[in-house]
Amino acid sequence: MLKREELLKMFESAGAIRHGHFELSSGLHSGTYVQCALVVQYPRFAEKLGQALAGLFSDARIEAVVSPAIGGLIIGQEVARALPEAKNSIGGGVPALFVERDASGMMTLRRGFSLAPDRHVLVVEDVWTTGGSTQEAIRVVEEAGARVVAAGALIDRSGGKIEFEVEAQSLIQLPIASFEPEDCPLCRQGSTAVKPGSRFARIAS
Repeated sequence: MLKREELLKMFESAGAIRHGHFELSSGLHSGTYVQCALVVQYPRFAEKLGQALAGLFSDARIEAVVSPAIGGLIIGQEVARALPEAKNSIGGGVPALFVERDASGMMTLRRGFSLAPDRHVLVVEDVWTTGGSTQEAIRVVEEAGARVVAAGALIDRSGGKIEFEVEAQSLIQLPIASFEPEDCPLCRQGSTAVKPGSRFARIAS
């Protein structure tokens, strides 16, 4: 199992932990932003992180991995690849599906993805701040009739404050202060938050 220092070294060497003034996808403001895409763009890092995250759920029966797009796509794929294949599978390994937003902004399964009733699912995300995307993914899985057995993330930046209705584990606890916009000290200092997340078209310069 990779140690916390080894995990953080991957993120830092890829420039995935950034400092400034950011508006997170949750709408909260923060002086620190974790962009996991910068670390998982490197296949060997992504593979190691996927193996480490999958290892946290080695005792669970997992028949599919579901991730919210876009942030969870690569790490969801790598976690699925690291999991043992079910006996009744078609030979392609544990499937890695994703949920994405439709025209109304609701998370949904598209592109022909489907989940058999009572299929055991692990929901995988890159970063938890409020846990909202993971909660939405859990809802979609349950509405499809499958069973979410656990949720996992590379980084939990909430300080362990998020409560899911299933077992939840992250590779790294990285508590980072975040604020409602009206309470943001950086805004009070006169700086403007940029939106670096995958949901937004505007990119920080």
